[in-house]
Amino acid sequence: MGYVLDGEGLDGLVRELARDYLVFAPVRKVGAGRFTDVDQVIYDFVDNASQIELDAKSDYSFKELLTPLSQTLFYYTEDQVCEAGGIGAAGDPAREGDARDVLVLMRACDLHGVKRLDAMYLHNGPEDSFYKRIRDRVHFVLLGCPQTFEHCFCVDMGSNVAPDNWEFSLERSGEGYACAVANESLLPLFERYATASRDVVPALVTQNEVHVCVPKTVPLELRTSPVWDEYNHRCIGCGRCTLVCPTCTCFTMQDVAYTENGRVGERRRVQASCMIDGYSTVAGGASYRKQRGERMRFKVLHKVYDFRQRFGYDMCVGCGRCDDVCPEYISFAACVNKLSDAVDEWDAQHEGSVARDA
Repeated sequence: MGYVLDGEGLDGLVRELARDYLVFAPVRKVGAGRFTDVDQVIYDFVDNASQIELDAKSDYSFKELLTPLSQTLFYYTEDQVCEAGGIGAAGDPAREGDARDVLVLMRACDLHGVKRLDAMYLHNGPEDSFYKRIRDRVHFVLLGCPQTFEHCFCVDMGSNVAPDNWEFSLERSGEGYACAVANESLLPLFERYATASRDVVPALVTQNEVHVCVPKTVPLELRTSPVWDEYNHRCIGCGRCTLVCPTCTCFTMQDVAYTENGRVGERRRVQASCMIDGYSTVAGGASYRKQRGERMRFKVLHKVYDFRQRFGYDMCVGCGRCDDVCPEYISFAACVNKLSDAVDEWDAQHEGSVARDA
């Protein structure tokens, strides 16, 4: 079922939803970008429609809600351990003391990002109880995507068509807004605020300006390919690409001892990045990936090869945020295409070698 709303109707809808849900949506922060005259679009809690940014891609993804920047897992004293709570608990991403479910507005690529997070945290061995506790109380609104944004390559990654895990969709339509409602329990709410009802099909991107060719397989010999060498000097190891990515999940554990009593404290799971110095350092000072080109190789192959071997689809959803935020203008899409060319070249040489041996 679909509905058309005007601006006043959408505002009334959002305000009423905000009574029952914490509404988490892209918000434009004026002058908060990397430069003083640049805005930044990030996720934040809203209580009216005017706060929601519908026309721009968010610079950061939704993932800090499901995988907080810093999440307390448990508290400990000298003789006991107490597990931390979920949404609404101290230190968790939703407002402390607020136990309402969360309604998150996101585009199709980010909904596919949720699918990847679910695969890693819920279907990859024992469930992560801390992730599940939050995830069970999060619901989604699909933001229609009538046109591509800069650096997006969702079409080639197959993430331009949203999975069926949203409550309703929202997009601009003429001078108003169009919504397709999938959750029938919300129909009375839309009947109250809509100006008309009609069939609505959520808009989706059908063509990107950026294209990628993901190799179906990657020979082990390409671990030492020259493809990775240029990133030894181009990449500065800042980790921005992974922090904005909706599917990167690297973290570290930190034990925080309270100053009043060093035997009392808490353990936190803190977001980290496989691209930064020190992440792969182990006891004794050894490091598995000292060179930044090695880290780039690890990240790229995880996104478009290793994850697929395990779950059957690529980890990358083609949102392009990594390209948007890189201060060295490194393109993840270009790197994948270089890898694909290297695979084709290796295949051609390998086939020629086999023919000569025969």
